[in-house]
Amino acid sequence: MGLFSFLFAGANNLREALMQDAVIIDVRPPYQFDQGKVPGSLNIPIEQITKNAAYIKRLGKPVIFCGNGSESATARRILQQYGLREVYNGGSWQRVLRLKNSI
Repeated sequence: MGLFSFLFAGANNLREALMQDAVIIDVRPPYQFDQGKVPGSLNIPIEQITKNAAYIKRLGKPVIFCGNGSESATARRILQQYGLREVYNGGSWQRVLRLKNSI
């Protein structure tokens, strides 16, 4: 498994998660979320991931993304520390948008 594959969900895995109604979470600040977003996504900024971990766990399998993928990798690690087994790091919001639009 390469580093990119380890950090970011592969396109097929991510597409499958999106097709199965995964909860889509954007960890960017609200002002960035308002400038462009994936339809149906929730905005839970990275600073609020820890306090919302139990809520996210109840929602189902999350697809986490941000502006470039670095904060989503951090959010993924945090959620895994709180017991979420399947957390998909979608990378950038544009990547998730493209994949969602291709479904």
